[in-house]
Amino acid sequence: MKTIIPLGKLIAVGGNEDKGTYPNPRTRRKYYLNFFELGILKRIVLETGKTDPRIEVVTTASMIPAEVGPIYTGSFAMLNCLNVGIMDIRTPEDARQPEYLERMLAADVIMFSGGNQSRLREMFGETDFLDRMIQRYYAESHFVIAGTSAGAMAMSQHMIRGGSVPDALLKGAVKMGNGLGLLPAAIVDSHFVKRGRFGRLIESVALHPKLIGIGLGEDTGVLITQGNWVETIGSNLVIILDGHDIQHNNAAAAKKGTVLSIENVTMHVLAKGNVYDMRERKFYASKDALPIPAASAVTSEPAETAS
Repeated sequence: MKTIIPLGKLIAVGGNEDKGTYPNPRTRRKYYLNFFELGILKRIVLETGKTDPRIEVVTTASMIPAEVGPIYTGSFAMLNCLNVGIMDIRTPEDARQPEYLERMLAADVIMFSGGNQSRLREMFGETDFLDRMIQRYYAESHFVIAGTSAGAMAMSQHMIRGGSVPDALLKGAVKMGNGLGLLPAAIVDSHFVKRGRFGRLIESVALHPKLIGIGLGEDTGVLITQGNWVETIGSNLVIILDGHDIQHNNAAAAKKGTVLSIENVTMHVLAKGNVYDMRERKFYASKDALPIPAASAVTSEPAETAS
């Protein structure tokens, strides 16, 4: 039985400032892309193979799209990328407009902003936009789908909708739902270390032990090729949680609010340049340490299928 391997690339970014939510009135209003995230935007452009790719930024997850959109157009302009559009899709009806479908089909990059990840599934689920975007992801080697914060979390098929950090590792603290289905092998969480989200990713993996948990630190992202190879990019760290070897696990049977009991969750900490193989569940210190032809999977076009 052959498995279809995606030729396209995913870039998931952990986020920094809350560029997609209403600001806390007690905090300073700051919406910008810092140095490292700008470096990740440069990597996004590089992965298209074009000097001035067509980029569409989808601000659907955000409740402040009028502020978020210009941040991205300005930041890409700093990279001499001027062919940037903003898709402020607010309703499922908007997502079905032929104009947006045509723009997505013409784009080299689709970039999902931060905000509320559930909005992305609500707006794009069961649409031609999502179906055709996934088709392009599997068929086109230089097509890049990127997302920051909520836009990264929504890539998962089993998506974290939310969760209480103070109640971490109590049954029901994490809220799960359907994501966009771009990354069926993993569950992604963002703002991971700074906001103390270890507990909710552990619970997510305990509920879905055959999936890999990817916790993205801020100022950090991952480049995922072949739907499998996870390369860390950016300044901070990425946490990998592997539940394949879990022994005792009461996550499914425990009553809501009771303490979880989980044996043998494997954790890896990835810094910039480290690579993780989700299929084989192996850590590599660098791309140079990858077996051949796996090394080429991270650095160049992947094969179409694998056994």
